[in-house]
Amino acid sequence: MAGSPTISMLFAQRVVIGVGDIAVSNNNMVTLTTYALGSCIGVVAYDPVNKAGGMFHLMLPDSSISAEKACKQPAMFADTGLPLFLRELAGVKADRNRIKIYLAGGACVLSGPDTFKIGERNSVAIKSLLAAQGLRITGSDLAGTLNRTLHLELATGLLTVKLPDRCEKITLN
Repeated sequence: MAGSPTISMLFAQRVVIGVGDIAVSNNNMVTLTTYALGSCIGVVAYDPVNKAGGMFHLMLPDSSISAEKACKQPAMFADTGLPLFLRELAGVKADRNRIKIYLAGGACVLSGPDTFKIGERNSVAIKSLLAAQGLRITGSDLAGTLNRTLHLELATGLLTVKLPDRCEKITLN
């Protein structure tokens, strides 16, 4: 019957990653989503062989501003969140030698001058931390003045990057 849902549609699951949070999975029925990345950075990792991946929504570059907050919510910061993200990816059998990494966000969405340059600092921090881990960034959509929303379909590796003025589809295979 036309318009009837498929079995996979009935069991599909969307996992939403909030600010300062991480989610990983190797369930091909899962779509990982994070909304409204302004100055925050969404770090997407995907292993196309094992169809395992994750998202990390970091808010600030450096945990030294609040050690207490970093202990309670390490994914809020690039420096404490990335090691946790990599451990969790390994836990779902994402091979770090195969993972494709995509970065999005780091925008300046303020109407006036951005004296703190959080988006720019977030971008510099996560790129540096990934390089120190020997991980290569395979794509990015950083800076500018527009927010972004990300959707990663684990079954296919299809990453959708939505901005207010456009939508891009990237295959992380």
